[in-house]
Amino acid sequence: MPTKKLQTVSLETMIDTHIGKPDTDRRETFEQELRLDLLGYAIKEARLYHNLTQEQLGKLVGVQKAQISKLENNFTNARFDTVIKVFNALQAKVNFKVELPKRKVRVA
Repeated sequence: MPTKKLQTVSLETMIDTHIGKPDTDRRETFEQELRLDLLGYAIKEARLYHNLTQEQLGKLVGVQKAQISKLENNFTNARFDTVIKVFNALQAKVNFKVELPKRKVRVA
């Protein structure tokens, strides 16, 4: 039986092939979800760095342990003010980047 030769491809090629090319709806959704997952991961890492439990962090912020767990594991429905409170409690510097589509924004 002949052996199959494996081909090495870049991660970018794999994402293009299986998720979609840049600037497609599917790719944009994937990248946004990935960024949210990374934000949840950052919260968890900062919490662990400070040797805090989810319950302890929740008390510092004024929310239940369950809400901290949701932030760390399923970031999709997080309130912006809660996220800011969490990072403030963790003494973490936060930078947000906003990118607008390549069109003019008109303010009335």
